[in-house]
Formats: sequence, structure tokens, C-alpha cells
Amino acid sequence: MNPLIFDGHNDTVLKFFEERIAQKSPRSFFERSDVGHIDFPRVQEGGLGGGFFAIFAPNKPKDNKVEFASEKSEDEHGRLTYKTPLPPPIKRPYAQKVTLAMMAQLFTWEEEGNGRIQIVRTAGQLEQCLQNGIFAIVIHIEGAEAIDKDFDTLHVFYQAGLRSLGPVWSRPNKFGYGVPFDFPATPDIGDGLTKAGKRLVKECNDLGILVDLSHLNEKGFWDVAHISDAPLVCTHSGVHACCASPRNLLDSQLDAIKETNGIVGVNYYKGFLREDGHPTAETSLTEIVRHAAYIADRIGIDHVALGSDFDGAKVPEDLKDVTGLPKLLTAFREQGFNATEIAQIAHGNWLRVLRQTWKQ
Repeated sequence: MNPLIFDGHNDTVLKFFEERIAQKSPRSFFERSDVGHIDFPRVQEGGLGGGFFAIFAPNKPKDNKVEFASEKSEDEHGRLTYKTPLPPPIKRPYAQKVTLAMMAQLFTWEEEGNGRIQIVRTAGQLEQCLQNGIFAIVIHIEGAEAIDKDFDTLHVFYQAGLRSLGPVWSRPNKFGYGVPFDFPATPDIGDGLTKAGKRLVKECNDLGILVDLSHLNEKGFWDVAHISDAPLVCTHSGVHACCASPRNLLDSQLDAIKETNGIVGVNYYKGFLREDGHPTAETSLTEIVRHAAYIADRIGIDHVALGSDFDGAKVPEDLKDVTGLPKLLTAFREQGFNATEIAQIAHGNWLRVLRQTWKQ
């Protein structure tokens, strides 16, 4: 029997939010659909026991014209290269409005679930959910634009259930700088955390909020490493040595994650998996295993997890959506991972890190 998977990242709330504001016929999270990657019936079929549900304020359409206007070309070896300008910053009132709406959506799902879904606030609650087949949701904010400089909103969101925060998405804000979706490129782009960003990390440490380093540039990563007293965590990233995207982690960053007993949730996005960085080429889910195996070989199995980016990325065709997770576990077995190691990757390592980070 496969272990339940706890996933480091999805954009499912954003997917439903965008459909609602586009005035499409609203889907129910509790009805099976072929749209997107996640809904509750498919969760049960695929063996997903829970995950970090990202709350993300997208750029407004009028500000978003350049976000995916990539400049594509080929290098001297015929390999794809592309540059994607960073989208502009967004304003706090807009970010707060969107954040509150998406958080309310999660509370509605929990209520409509009639005990089948729980927003978890402690590692103990998460463990109980996994043991009892209750779908566990961790509230994560991706990009801290909704947080004010005095952190009043951070404390309010914490009381509401926030337990994970990424200071930046791939755009600048008052806390730091994200990396663009270029290829090939390194994460050594721009300055580190701002003074406000350093204060934010300390405040999250004090509250017991996980600080997610995915999307943060290299200097920002090292700033967190020097400041934080919690394990270093990238909820949905890959390995730069396997795919030279700036969203992926250098070997030195992986080593730092090991030193703090941290974790990497391997991202399923094709453009972060493939050696050639091609985001649209047909890709096998074995690429996910390739990145996980690299991390395990370099820093140990204790630091490997999964962070799909479902509903926010193009995933391998043979995975398709959350129902393909049993195939992914089979691929790990075929690569030589044993049952204990697969259970660690599926959810055990997440439980360990969250017990240490949340301090509850």
C-alpha cells in the first residue's frame, strides 16, 4: 500500500479564484473535474493526504503584459535559451484583498468538507490527519506583499491559520527580490533581503511560521541562512545541476539546507526538470525522480520531499494530475528507493521539519 503524500506546494486556490473572477461557471472543489490538477475526488484517487495551499496575488492584467513575454533563442549548441522580464511590484491594498478572498475560500472548503478536510496549525494535527484520512491543508502565502511593515497583518494571518510564508514570488517587493524565469541562468541575481525582509524572517521565526525560500534569489537565500534559527526550506524547487534554471538550487545551497536539517520539495514543472529547460517538450515523470535522487545522493534522504506546483505549472504528461501520484511512487521504487525512503519522501520528512519549525 502506498504512503499518503503530503505536497509542498499547489496553486489550486488561485485556479479556483481566477475562474470565479472570470465569471465562468464555478466548479465545486468536491466535484470531480478534468480542469486543472486538483479537486477532492481526484485527491482521494491519487493518494494525496494534504499539502501547502498557496495564496498568491497575481499581477493585474494591465500590469502583466511582460510577465510571460519571453525572448527565446538558441545558443551555439542549438539549446533553447530564454529571458522573461520580472513583472512589476504590486500594491499592498490589492494584495491584502486577494489574500483575504483566497483565505476565505479555504475556510469555506473546510466547512463544506464536513470533517473530511482540516486546516492544520500544528504538526500534531497534521500527523493525526494523515493517520485518519482527513485531508490536511496548510495555509501558505506566496509573496509577502499583503504584509505591512509593522507585521500586524502577519499576526492576524497567523491567528487565522497561516503557517508558511514565501517572502517573495518572482518579482521584487519591499522584503526582497525574486528570480526571473530565465534559462540558462543562476539564482545569483540582484541584492539580498531588505531591512524589512530581515525583520520579517525574525518575526516568522518567533511566531513559528515556515519561511519558504523558493523564488528567492541567492543573496536572499544566504541572508535567511544567516538570520533564521529554523530549518531552511524550499517548498517547490529543483536542482540547478540537473536543470540550470535560476529557480533551482545550487549545490552550495543544498549543502546549507542539510546543515540546518532542512528540506527540498521537488517541483514538477517541466521547465525546472529538464536538462534543456524546455517547458513544453514531452517529459517523463522520471525527471522528478532524477532531481530527488540527486538531492538524496548529495545531502541525504532526510532532506528530500515533494512540492508539485500543481495547478501552477505544466507537469509531465504521464503524471497528468494528482491521480498520477501512484505512478510517481512506482518510479521511485524502480529507481531503487526502498519503502522506508519512499515514506520519508512522501510525508515523513515534512512532518519532521514542521515539528521543528512550528514549535508545536
